[in-house]
Amino acid sequence: MQMSIVVLIISIVLFFVLFFGIGFILNMLLRMSWVMAIIYPIIAIFIVDKVGFAEYFTNSKYAFQDLWSRISALAAADIFILISGLAGAIAAGFTIKLLRKSGYQMF
Repeated sequence: MQMSIVVLIISIVLFFVLFFGIGFILNMLLRMSWVMAIIYPIIAIFIVDKVGFAEYFTNSKYAFQDLWSRISALAAADIFILISGLAGAIAAGFTIKLLRKSGYQMF
């Protein structure tokens, strides 16, 4: 299935803004600047895989093989979209650090 360039650009911006916002709020509430950048790979795995969470513990060989096959089958557009989400999470960490260094105290 082909993805148009407009859908790709909107998806990249959407993932960046979405994970920037979630990361900013988590960083502000938990006072840990890089919490979303650490959690994001787990969220990306949940986005990519189709296996239930419990199956990673009950049938881990199948679950990890399926996860690897799905990650290796991602299209370039999907990879760009997921990377933009990670960039948003990292940008939220830098923004919180900059604001705290400038003297803003959030909660």
